[in-house]
Amino acid sequence: MADPVEASIHELHLPAGLDSADAAEFLEYCAVLDEILLDHWGHLDLAASLPARLAGWADNDYRRLRNFYLRAEGRIVGRGFVELSLKDNLDSAWLRVDMLPAHRRKGLGSMMLRHLEAVAHDEGRRVLMASSGDPERPEHGPEVLLSPVGTGAVPRNAPGTAFALHHGYTLAQATRYSTLMLASAPDWSGLMEEAESASSGYELLGWTNACPADLVDEFAVLMGRMSTDAPVGGLDYEAEAWDRARVRTLEHETAEEGQVCLVTAARHRASGSLGGYTALYVDPLKPWLADQDDTLVAADHRGHRLGMRLKIANLRRLKSEFPAVVRVTTMNAEENRYMLAINVALGFTPTGAYGEWQKRTG
Repeated sequence: MADPVEASIHELHLPAGLDSADAAEFLEYCAVLDEILLDHWGHLDLAASLPARLAGWADNDYRRLRNFYLRAEGRIVGRGFVELSLKDNLDSAWLRVDMLPAHRRKGLGSMMLRHLEAVAHDEGRRVLMASSGDPERPEHGPEVLLSPVGTGAVPRNAPGTAFALHHGYTLAQATRYSTLMLASAPDWSGLMEEAESASSGYELLGWTNACPADLVDEFAVLMGRMSTDAPVGGLDYEAEAWDRARVRTLEHETAEEGQVCLVTAARHRASGSLGGYTALYVDPLKPWLADQDDTLVAADHRGHRLGMRLKIANLRRLKSEFPAVVRVTTMNAEENRYMLAINVALGFTPTGAYGEWQKRTG
């Protein structure tokens, strides 16, 4: 293994296309990332497709993503990124470091992290946030690190935990990674009947990819509330600024990535206002998998079992429109007990634990 001083860090530049002459660096980077994910998780559910990465990593008006890779012994052996919000949370940055198994514990991951922290500093970011995820493994042992909000924990001896603590990061939140196997999911009929009865004052609306023009402004308000109504634990995270333009930017990015987004929303019959929504993403290049993304019921519309009703309705759409999907994955803050209870009732089971970490540098 090369000594850290023999390794070099380079910034990844996105190619014009997957088949373009300048795509080799990007393709090698993605192959190494897939290798890391497969070794760590035993599957590629968390690996985005190549078109999704190429489009999703491009900068837009709301976010800039700087990807880096570490080269040693003639190949890429690790990667990292700095993600910068451009409209809100202007004092913070999200960082990530991933290394091939054979090149860990050699100082290379630390070398990459120091580089990312320096980039964030130069960008004027003083609140550094990071996320680490680990499947349940016997070698991690029973010892855990409790979330500071009092709910949830991460395995203390997992590689991501040890790396974060070693570099001065503090656990701010524990997140549950869950999977729903559709073939063995329970019958949702009774749950849906109860939810419909409790939420009879609401009607459900559905769309694919693009929000109807007459709803988009109100939908943007709900999407903004995801950053305030959903738990953020101990993270210094401020409300995101969402408007019509930002919704359309996200929809355009989703289309460029080749993904399909199924949205189901609840509208209050008496007032005509949207009370909540849920979204599922499917990438046709990964036909076995769906990602359960946002689910939000606005605070003033809670208490009517809308979360359950929305999720079941959208999952039924998924099963009807994408019958090849085998499983659905999702992540929820451990302190979000209401949403976790819904997921458990639907048949989701825990398949990993994520830690959200933070370090202040000024």
